Amino acid sequence: MTYVVDEKCIKCKHMDCVEVCPVDCFYEGENMLVIHPDECIDCGVCEPECPVEAIFSDTEDGAEKWAEINRKYSELWPNINEKKEPPKDAEKWQNIENKFEKYFSEKPGS
Repeated sequence: MTYVVDEKCIKCKHMDCVEVCPVDCFYEGENMLVIHPDECIDCGVCEPECPVEAIFSDTEDGAEKWAEINRKYSELWPNINEKKEPPKDAEKWQNIENKFEKYFSEKPGS
């Protein structure tokens, strides 16, 4: 078991999860974060920290797609181990649906 980040993170990127992760398994894309499944120790401390509920166990229904996305991009994007400020308009993106199809960026974070 591991944890995954889904599309709710896109354009929100609050990073409260990064601050509490004991093993630094988060990776930053231009507009979302992902978790490296081989580095995650399944401690679960990140899940309740996400204000948009974008983190969940890979054993939940529908997690397969997100597990693949998290694995792929955690190999391409830079590791992040310190919390940064979320985008200024993060709040407006919190309840938007189908963000992956419309807004996902493959570019690495800065």
